[in-house]
Order: sequence, then structure tokens, then C-alpha cells
Amino acid sequence: MKRFSLILLMTTILINTSMVQMTEEELDEKVNHLLSRMTLEEKVGQMTQITLEAVSARRGTATQKHRLDLRKLEEAIVKYHVGSILNVYDVAHTLDYWHTIITTIQDIATKKTRLGIPVIYGIDAIHGANYTREATLFPQSIAMAATRNPELVKKCAEITAFEVRASGIPWNFSPILGVARTPLWPRFFETYGEDPYLVSQMGAAYIKGMEGETNQIGAPDRVAACMKHYLGYSFPLSGKDRTPAWIPERMLREIFLPPFQKAVEAGVHTVMVNSSEINGIPVHSDYHLLTEVLKEELGFKGFVVSDWEDINRLYSRDKVASSRKEAVRMAVMAGVDMSMVPFDFSFYEDLLQLVKEGKVPVARIDDAVSRILRVKFQLNLFENPYPKREMKEQVGNPESANVSLEAAHQAITLLKNVNKILPLKKTMNILVTGPTANMRSVLNGGWTYTWQGNEEVLYPRDKPTILEAIRDKVGDTNVKYLPGASFSQLGDLQKVKELAKQQDVAVVCLGETPYCETPGNIHDLTLPEAQLKLVEAIAQTGTPVILVLVEGRPRIFTRVVGLSQGILMAYLPGPEGGRAIADVLFGDVNPSGKLPFTYPRHPNDLVCYDHKPIEMDDPNKLDPLFPFGYGLSYTTFAYSNLVLDRQTFYPHENLTVKVTVTNTGDREGREIVELYVRDVYRSVSPPVRQLKRFTSVTLAPGEEKVVQFTLSRDDFAFWGRDNRMIVEPGEFWIMVGGQTATTRLLPLTEEASK
Repeated sequence: MKRFSLILLMTTILINTSMVQMTEEELDEKVNHLLSRMTLEEKVGQMTQITLEAVSARRGTATQKHRLDLRKLEEAIVKYHVGSILNVYDVAHTLDYWHTIITTIQDIATKKTRLGIPVIYGIDAIHGANYTREATLFPQSIAMAATRNPELVKKCAEITAFEVRASGIPWNFSPILGVARTPLWPRFFETYGEDPYLVSQMGAAYIKGMEGETNQIGAPDRVAACMKHYLGYSFPLSGKDRTPAWIPERMLREIFLPPFQKAVEAGVHTVMVNSSEINGIPVHSDYHLLTEVLKEELGFKGFVVSDWEDINRLYSRDKVASSRKEAVRMAVMAGVDMSMVPFDFSFYEDLLQLVKEGKVPVARIDDAVSRILRVKFQLNLFENPYPKREMKEQVGNPESANVSLEAAHQAITLLKNVNKILPLKKTMNILVTGPTANMRSVLNGGWTYTWQGNEEVLYPRDKPTILEAIRDKVGDTNVKYLPGASFSQLGDLQKVKELAKQQDVAVVCLGETPYCETPGNIHDLTLPEAQLKLVEAIAQTGTPVILVLVEGRPRIFTRVVGLSQGILMAYLPGPEGGRAIADVLFGDVNPSGKLPFTYPRHPNDLVCYDHKPIEMDDPNKLDPLFPFGYGLSYTTFAYSNLVLDRQTFYPHENLTVKVTVTNTGDREGREIVELYVRDVYRSVSPPVRQLKRFTSVTLAPGEEKVVQFTLSRDDFAFWGRDNRMIVEPGEFWIMVGGQTATTRLLPLTEEASK
């Protein structure tokens, strides 16, 4: 990383000095001066965002290059004053072509319009700059959550920001801050898991990586982040994408709001709205959530962008607006500042008419446009709207690929290891089989070169599949391969069984095809029958079975768990995933990942780890296949001496927790140390435990370290019966690594407050 860090340092020096030194007052003056010169048409244009497809002459494919339609592009920017463009159509571009696109757009915006306001281009760079062909890609967010390593998340985000900005794009629609409480949801893999504290910490780290420690997004190696999807998108009742959520106010604030609050505190500049509805109210029309909570209560100063076509859907789909025009009025008055229309100029035309009719006040337009212009100034687009060609040579460099590999290493989670069958010996004869064994797309998932990520031909051949990585590790002679099954169809099981009998071990790679959003909807979490039967057939031969799970959500495979001797959860580990899996299988890397979600045993037993006491006893007892925070190692760790610095404390005091962690095994290992809190009694039934802190230690055999955490009042607070945040005196359990200590929170008396 030394070389990459040097490049970042060098490019940071190039930041425009005036932007670094600009005060809030100076920024406001620039925004207000420009706003005062704008016509109503120019203002409404700034609030309009269209997709690249709308100004294209030809879509891009694996074999056909995309082409802009210059007439359409000029019409959009000059006639309709469009302030933002997004996306690809439909395949990732090379750096050079991105430079052509962005330069062409900014030439028109800055040279052919009256005020020369640059366009802000946005892209979904979900796990790296995934729409730039040469870029570095990383594990998906659900895998990054398994690392419990915010600094690693931040480092991956820094590289992503550099490569997105090197493409000429200043705005990234990431991170997803939804708390994934239902594993059916097809965007589960884009989240940081089921716990709000974990999501908050990882999301804030990502934002700082995107925007910089001081959020100086005008730097040439930074971009504006976009927290999404505000709010409650990740908890649809049916588990299907873009379907209704039913979330009580207390749950909304306790589970789903905290990551967004943390992101606002981290300085995030933009937010994208939930495409669906909560309690019957589509969020794009919800004044309470978008204005009263987000902008007023949380103090969000950036701008709000709609999701894809979702303002129009208030009329066409949700039926809360009587017309398209009424949908525009509802959304803008609710607090949406920019409309991802995305294919036409209907939003522009409708909003212009609404203002002229007095149905949307000019003051609301000015507020929205001011927010947009503010971000454009902060991005330094008025001074430097064009791509920096000198950044090109650092995109996709080996140092960045090594960071991706390290992320995949730390994410992989060992779920089962009977009689220490893992790591495998490199002298073994190995059968590799299963639908995910020899594909690159499955390691990456959606948002990879295309929206669905399923164009295998687009994936770089120098990034090995699991099969290729295993062969690279032990040689071709010791490795036999048969697919055995596709994702849903069985192959010739007799051939697989005959080959398995001749091998020392079978590595069976299961999982999912690439998907994203609604096309990823499923009716059953259970892995397809063909994959389960493949495992059963191999197990019948007596050859030991190692399962490798390549999946973006916990697909149920309970039926074959007992037939396997080893299980690796690989998640969606990215392009370096094949190599990382092989490194763990053969012991060159000691696994340290921990599950960021509860792995269900049964299709209808979908309860999260922070469940209520009523769910602890029969007949409601939670019985997961693997609990949240679970993950084995090739060494062992012991916890001892859990000590609190005080047995009683007042709300204004901090509580210090110390615990000793010892490596009791025979090899070095990284242990993730998690601290949980349980409120024993309170006026609203408490969760059985809540994650409040985590860190990691790397220990040599026999080495021990004292790990220290500090808890504050907020760690003991909860949303009370009147939907206000409160702290109640009483007993609390502090739990770390199987150790439990008790403390008591005392009432804040007048004497104590002094």
C-alpha cells in the first residue's frame, strides 16, 4: 500500500486551495449569488436527473461499444438545463471512454449554457468502481461486514473513490445503510448485516474513505458519497424487493435510523430515498421522514435524490397521487431535491408548471437547488469539471488488488471443521465440483460490469475461479473437476460418484447465480434441490466433503450440513475470491471472519440475534444453524478476567471494560472480540443482547492481550414507550467471549449530577 498511499498524498496536494480554505459563509455566498442569477427553468433543470440511456445513440454490450447521441445530449443540457446524469447503458466502460463521455457532457454544460453550471454525474460503485473496466473490485458489503474491520472498509472505499474520480465521476451512490433483517431480500448482500451498530460503524468508515476525514470532496481523489436507501427499505414484509414494510415507530428509530444518523454525523453529502413504502406511505411522499426527521432532526445539509423513476411511481404504481404531475408535487414538497426521472423530461415539465400555478413555492425550489449547487461547489466542479488523465495509470494497480485479496481473506468464515480436516494437505487428491466452482461472476454478484453482474465473458481472465486457484495452489495432477450440477439442474451423478471415490476429499462449491434488486427475488431460501442432491451423492461414497458457500444471503442447506466435514462461508468475495478461498482451504491464511447475520436452520425461522426474551423458551426458542458473530479459526482462543472498572455507575459516567484474550492453539490467528450488553429489566421488553463494541487482535501461539472497551450513556439508552430516547436505572449484563459481568446503572440524583 505504500505506493498507493504516496499517490493519494501527491494528488491530495493538488486540491484547489480556495476550496480547502472556503468557509461556510463564502460557500453560501457563492451558492446564493449563482442562485440569484438563475431563471426558474434553470433551477428546475438542476433538480432533474436522467440516465445515460436517454442521451445515447447505441447501447453498450460485450461486443458493441456504446455511443452518445450528441443532439439528444445537447437538448437535455441546453434546452432542459439538466443538472445530473447517471448510470451506464448497459455495460461498464473503459477509462478512456469514460473520459470521452464526461468531457463531452461538461463541454456542453460549461461552454454552451448561459451560466456554465457543470453536470454532476452519478454511478453505482457498490464494491469498487464496478462500471470501469480497469478498476479494482472488492468483496461485496456483506463480506466486508464479516471482517469487522472498519479500517479495511475505509481503505477499500479510498481506492474506490480514487478510481471513480479517475473515471471522471464525482458522485457514488453508496453505501447501502439498510439493516438487513430479512435474508430473503435480494439486496441483502449490499448491506453490512443485521445489526444497526455494525452497519453504522462500517457505513461511517466507508463514507470517510469516500469523502476523506474532513469531507473535502473537492479533492481529486475523493467523491461525494450517497447513503441509501432512506429509510426502512431493507425490511420488506414479504422479503421481495420494493415491497411494503410495516415498521413501528420505535423499531424504525431503534433499528433502521441509527446508521443514517451516524452517516450524517460522518458528513455524508447526499442521500437516496427508499423505493418502497412504510406503513402504507411511500417514502418519496413522506414529509415527516424526508424533512422533519432527515433535514430538521438529523440536521442533514446535503441533497436528497429519488431512486429510479420512483416519483412517477407514486402515481403509476403506488396510487397515492392522482396524476404524474401530482406525484411530482408530493415528492418535492415532501423533501426530494433531485428526481432520477430517468428517461425523459416529464419531471422538468411538470414541476415548472406546478411552480407557475403556485402549487410548489419558489422557496422550496430555491432550497432544493441551493443544496445541489452547494455539493457541486464542494466537489470543485466549477473549477475542475473534467477527468484528470494523470490518475489513469494508478487505476487497478497490484497494490489495490492486494487490498481486495486481504479483504477476502478476512471475510471468509469457517463454519465447520470436524476433526480439523481443514486446512487440507497440498498432497491430497481433490475433487472440485459444484456450480460455483469454475465461474468468475458468482464470486462478485450483481453490480459487476453490468447491473446483474451475469455476463461471464466480461470478467478478467487473470482473476482465477475457485477451481483455477486450487489448481494453482496444488498443481493440476492432484485436482479433478466435474461440474456435477448447474445451479438448478443435476448433471451425471454416477460419474461424479465414481470420481469422488478415487479422491481423498471433495470440495463442493454451492451458491447462487449473480443477481441484483428485483430480478433476485426468491420464494424460498432453501438452496435448489440439485445442489443438495449433489452433496448427498458425494457423501454416499464416503469421501469427506468440504462445502464452500458462494452466496449473497444465507441460503438454507441444513439437510446436508451433517454430511459435510468442513464448511467455508465465502459470501461474495470479489475477483480475488478464488485465490482467497484456496488460501484458506490449504492453510496459507487462517480464517477469522464472523457472521454478520444469523444463519437460519429452517425457511420460516428467520429471527435475528437481538431477539426478545419471549423467543428464548419453547415453543418459540430460536434455533439458528449458526448464530450471529459465529466463526471458527485454525487456532483456539480463550477469554478470561472480564473486569468492569465500577460495579455501579451514573448515566453521565463512562464504564470501562477489560478482558484478556489468549491464543491457546498452535498457530497465529486473528480474533474478533465482540462486546454485548443486555438490559435485564426495562419498561420496553429488552433484546437478549445487543452488539455495542467490536475490535480484533492478532495473537501468536500462547500470546495474550488485554482488550479494553469504553461504554457511555448512549450504549444503555433505548426508545421508551412514548417513543423518546431514555435511560432507565437497573441491572445490565456485559458479555464478551462467553464471559459475563454485571453492573448497575444508578438514578441520576442531584448530588450525583454535581
